[in-house]
Amino acid sequence: MKKTIEVKTDAHLQRDVLDELEWEPSVEAAQIGVTAKDGVVTLAGHVPVYSLKHTAEEVAKRVHGVRAVANEIQVRPSDTHVRDDEEIAAAAVHALQWDSEVPDSELQLSVEDGWIKVSGSVEHRYQKAAVDRVLRHLRGVQRITNDVCVAPPGATTDIQETIESALRRSAMLNARALTVEVEDSTVTITGDVHSLSELAEVERMAWSAGGVRTVQNCVTITPWGTGPAEEWGY
Repeated sequence: MKKTIEVKTDAHLQRDVLDELEWEPSVEAAQIGVTAKDGVVTLAGHVPVYSLKHTAEEVAKRVHGVRAVANEIQVRPSDTHVRDDEEIAAAAVHALQWDSEVPDSELQLSVEDGWIKVSGSVEHRYQKAAVDRVLRHLRGVQRITNDVCVAPPGATTDIQETIESALRRSAMLNARALTVEVEDSTVTITGDVHSLSELAEVERMAWSAGGVRTVQNCVTITPWGTGPAEEWGY
């Protein structure tokens, strides 16, 4: 039996994203506007802290039918959230030093008009992601540029086999719909998934392999109801 799901109209997708934002208790949905076109959702409006801009984007991504999110939400700190650049820089350095996943000795940081820029190198992708996680919750931050590069200590000869095995173990992904190629520690993945969350999972698994320096995620999103559902056993 094939799984058939009606493809959402733009208006339906817009309504679903708005409903999901209202469902999320950490987001003030009234401050955020949503438009949708061909699976691309655009978020507008303003929030008082940068972390809420990030949260709104993550909420939109988890809605079925969303293929991409354009986050145009502006960060406008309220009086209680305003901080000058010196205060933000000091708080950022302190926060990075106290987080166990961040090797702060390898990082350089600057702040201008609430815009934090971070550079340097780490050995693993999760450490770079931790930099964003730590900084986006600081008061006064309006924008973050994470230019930290991932530089693993050594190359691994079985990167492709390791990633393919991880994809086969995944309960979320259909490994038969994905192809992995590796050249000079650069991983290229092609194929199809059914949601942004699956797309993110593909990239996470690729970065988890030892020795990976770059991941080129060329996977496309084919929502349920528009692809060969019989491949999944429906």
